[in-house]
Amino acid sequence: MRAVSLHDTRTGEIRALEPKEPGRVRIYACGPTVYGRIHVGNARPFVVFSLLKRFLVHEGYRVVFVANVTDINDKIYAAAAREGVHSDALAREMTAAYLADTDGLGLGRPDHEPLASQTIGGIIELIERLIEGGHAYAVNGDVYFS
Repeated sequence: MRAVSLHDTRTGEIRALEPKEPGRVRIYACGPTVYGRIHVGNARPFVVFSLLKRFLVHEGYRVVFVANVTDINDKIYAAAAREGVHSDALAREMTAAYLADTDGLGLGRPDHEPLASQTIGGIIELIERLIEGGHAYAVNGDVYFS
């Protein structure tokens, strides 16, 4: 396995990839909020992280790539109201369209694509732990990292 370096966008530096478990890389990417058809903004993470996974596998790493699909969100509720459909129906339709569109890119699928609606309990627990630990704070119903 060849050593890999990546650009750290937080520091602006080139840093060696040092996985917590040698040879195993885990990638989590925030996927789309499915209130409309795919566009460049929500296609970009899919393309970038799919290509990163492909490259790392080529270099000998074992990679698990997870990209969520946000299927419950204010943008979905607003779009559904404008279209006169139930938000669940719109989210299902746009999720299917997203999957079809990204399949057309020929980059494969992430290893896991959890729906926000199916993992909301764990998300809430994590947010509560972040707030309790002083790593996040709530303002007017929104939560921000400290």
